[in-house]
Amino acid sequence: MITEFVITAGEQPKRLDIFLVGRERDASRSALQRLIEVGRIRVNDQLVKPSHKIKPGDKITMDVPKPEPLSIKGEAIPLEVLFEDDSLLVLNKPPGIVVHPAPGNWSGTLVNALLHHFQTSGGTISTIGGKERPGLVHRLDKETSGVMVITKTDTAHRALAAQFKLHTITRVYEALVWGVPKKGRGVIDLAIGRDSKDRKKFSSRTTSPKESVTEYVVTRRYGKVAAHVLLYPQTGRTHQLRVHLTSLGHPILGDRTYGGNKVMVLADIEVPRVMLHARTLGFTHPATGTGEEFTRPFPADMERVIYALEQRIVSKDRTSTPSGATDVNVINEELC
Repeated sequence: MITEFVITAGEQPKRLDIFLVGRERDASRSALQRLIEVGRIRVNDQLVKPSHKIKPGDKITMDVPKPEPLSIKGEAIPLEVLFEDDSLLVLNKPPGIVVHPAPGNWSGTLVNALLHHFQTSGGTISTIGGKERPGLVHRLDKETSGVMVITKTDTAHRALAAQFKLHTITRVYEALVWGVPKKGRGVIDLAIGRDSKDRKKFSSRTTSPKESVTEYVVTRRYGKVAAHVLLYPQTGRTHQLRVHLTSLGHPILGDRTYGGNKVMVLADIEVPRVMLHARTLGFTHPATGTGEEFTRPFPADMERVIYALEQRIVSKDRTSTPSGATDVNVINEELC
């Protein structure tokens, strides 16, 4: 539903999100900020930030989707729990599952699975994320697999959220990328934000750039067609790893959004999804103060792609490498 109105004379300059909170009583500030960021709320037909200062005479256009009835129920979806106590739960998220409910995905999400888990176990879950994101201090994309932490109390949520904000969390990802980076290791320092032309993507072409830094290390080459890399994000922007690797000219295999069709099939090997896995997550336990670290190897679908690359690319290169020559498939220490 689209509504338009003009800021009346006498209205004091203030942030757009704050002004709208006072006007739209049924919407939270965070919900309004999300609508502004995706372009559903505009000022004078222009994309703006939530911090934009409104003034008398400004025309506000709001294209707010009709809310769907939200009744999030627990669902008996299997969870691979790595650790659980009274403060938090650590799990290994499988690929293909959306983390939290949203329009078009009100069921079958990780949150639905978590609600069922806590309902049957008698545990609690943090309420700070609201009804749609209970217990969530971070998230992984639908196709990304790997280690996640869920908070069970509001105290734990605040403590872990502070660690994420200060970038004291240990995070290691691994990915299979198209082509082979020239350097065996490096740091990608590229500010990104929501793309100014395609609001579903993130890039350096943005009106709201945010500092984004990723360290990468190449650990394995598959001829010249692909590589296995470890990724150490120093910031936590949406789609950061996917955008940063694309900026190098080496998008993640299976990432059609940023790599196009060329990354979906490689040497006749079909790539089933974005080949990105959150391998390691480390943090200070919010209740005990002890250091915790959890690691899970990449799942079976990534293993199958790696096996196919080994059989079709590496084996071929080895048979064609002259005696005494250096194998093109080298480990990280040789690359660096």
